[in-house]
Amino acid sequence: MTEMHGGSRQISGPYQLAPGRTRIYVWEKPVRFAHWLLVLSLVVLSVTGYYIYNPFVISRGRAAYVMGTARFIHLVAAWAFIAAILVRFYWFFRGNRWARINQFIPTRRERWQDAVETVKYYMFRRWNPTPRIGHNALAGATYTLIFGIAVIEIITGLALYNNVVHSKCLGLLVGWVPRLADIQWLREIHFLVMFALWFFFIHHMYSVLLAASEEKNGCVEGMVSGYKFVTQADLQREFGTRPGGEKSEPVRAVRQTPAAGKVSG
Repeated sequence: MTEMHGGSRQISGPYQLAPGRTRIYVWEKPVRFAHWLLVLSLVVLSVTGYYIYNPFVISRGRAAYVMGTARFIHLVAAWAFIAAILVRFYWFFRGNRWARINQFIPTRRERWQDAVETVKYYMFRRWNPTPRIGHNALAGATYTLIFGIAVIEIITGLALYNNVVHSKCLGLLVGWVPRLADIQWLREIHFLVMFALWFFFIHHMYSVLLAASEEKNGCVEGMVSGYKFVTQADLQREFGTRPGGEKSEPVRAVRQTPAAGKVSG
């Protein structure tokens, strides 16, 4: 049983799970690992961070060390968050065609047009979303902005941590930050950025569920399994002839299954 991998130049014969839809491997393991680690660490960081900012649990036991425990958990989750960001940045350059940095920074005219059409869809000026196997251009640009906000959160967090531990190594990395803004302002920025990330999280959930409902391509399940279900038109658009006669990566004939729900291979 073969699979279609977006990072290869030759497209192996995939298998069909439903009429008109082909299952292909889009989201690689590092992408999915970074995605879910970011989700988990963001939840933990938000709960512990809000407690550090405004303690809402008061313990009267002498042996209790709630603030210290919260700070420790916050620190562990912070390193996990940083690790996930670094993995994703690395995969911008090592991943398949749908994970690469050109999917997040619209450098081609085609991607700008895609972003405009996606805005029209969200403004109810277009009936259907723009068909894309990976991220549409607007989503990719939004993720770039969110990664930038995450970097601000990381830098301010490391600066606040270094203000306590006074590490020479961290001092070389973020020692310049307190010179730009007072520690109290860094705390406020670090705290408020958390809400910006959560605003994005809420919108992201809405967009993903909307895309899953409209496109019916396994958008939600794909971030677990790595696979999405696309049409022949999607494949031709991604790997076939581009405007102007330029040919992209070739697509081999897709084998049809005798009935929906059966797997050929």
